[in-house]
Amino acid sequence: MTQNIFNQNKIQSLQRWIFVPLGIIILLCLGTVYSWSVFKLPIVDLFDAGYTLSGLPYMTALAFYAIFMLITGRFLDKSNPRLFLIGGSLLVSLGYILSSFAPDVYVLTITYGIISGAGVGIVYGVPLAVVARWFPEKQGVAVGLVLIGFGLSPLVTAPVGNYLVENFGVMRTFLIIGIFFGVLIPLLSLPFKNPSERDRQALKEKTASTNSVAEIHTSKMVKTKNFKGLYLNFIIGTMVGLMLIGLTNNVGVELIGLSTTDASLLMAMFAIFNGIGRPLFGWFTDKLSIKKAMLISYGLIFLAAVLMLFAQEGSVVLFVIAFSIFWLNVGGWLAIAPASTLSLYGTKHYNQNYGVVFTAYGLGAIIGVITSGLFLDILHSFQPIFYFVLGISVLGMFLAQLLIAEKA
Repeated sequence: MTQNIFNQNKIQSLQRWIFVPLGIIILLCLGTVYSWSVFKLPIVDLFDAGYTLSGLPYMTALAFYAIFMLITGRFLDKSNPRLFLIGGSLLVSLGYILSSFAPDVYVLTITYGIISGAGVGIVYGVPLAVVARWFPEKQGVAVGLVLIGFGLSPLVTAPVGNYLVENFGVMRTFLIIGIFFGVLIPLLSLPFKNPSERDRQALKEKTASTNSVAEIHTSKMVKTKNFKGLYLNFIIGTMVGLMLIGLTNNVGVELIGLSTTDASLLMAMFAIFNGIGRPLFGWFTDKLSIKKAMLISYGLIFLAAVLMLFAQEGSVVLFVIAFSIFWLNVGGWLAIAPASTLSLYGTKHYNQNYGVVFTAYGLGAIIGVITSGLFLDILHSFQPIFYFVLGISVLGMFLAQLLIAEKA
């Protein structure tokens, strides 16, 4: 009898690992949103749109991604994860397919921004929640591994997207991506399930320690000083990161003088730093402190902005160093925020708590894309953007020092 239980637990231990690579591939697909700058220049040319207007679909996609992650988080605990994965992925697919027929930027904002963005928000948190339930004794490691898929997405999707755009045009590229996602992601979603009661009992035996953090409900969380600090800093961190991710291709081509192919290949390299930033800053948050992790991030962003102020045509080395840092910190903030939420407010209400915290991501996207677009449309220069980044980094340092404590 004991041998049978041992064998069953061993099989279960092996089976649960299937959710990690499946989750990585699903988030790799969803992370195509980070490759928007590959589509942006062709959109500018096709629709004769300025920088602000051409950033509208990207900004809207990130905003609806955040909104629908918040909505989905309220229902994940009691629902079949497979339904959310398949439904959300079909919405992503539909948005891309409809985008291929968009006659202007405004319709593209509805199809790519609202429809696909909502689908990404529905799907994004599901693999993370499922993996966290199957790995109670190593949640951080397992969830961190899955998150790497989203961060590393441009490593694959930027060069592939650039190849498709150059050979088929941007509108047919949306159609190809939509059909591909509509087939692949639902297939990858089929094995996903939450552990049964019997599974949970067996998994409890694997948990080496219990979480001593106070379990704080969302209604109480939003009243704490730390929440205000975390929320404001998450807005700033993601605003800077998402703004510069969206401009990577533009800066590389228009300021540094790279070809679109070389710029997209560098984006693939930057994606590696995005992926590295998640476990690195998760480690900083756990081992140093929430505040120190934030200050390290702001210090690196400040340094990268200074480097870009000296960049001109041909300054490839400065561009590579600076944007590697910017992309590293995008991944960093997407680790600082969930790790801080867990550390300060516990695991019991995590889905709802982090859903609220994550709306800062959407606000950061809106503010960042609008701000950069206005700077470029009005001043026709990238320099003011980097001065803005310097100033906002200093503001972030001040807010981190003022509002962030180590206890809720």
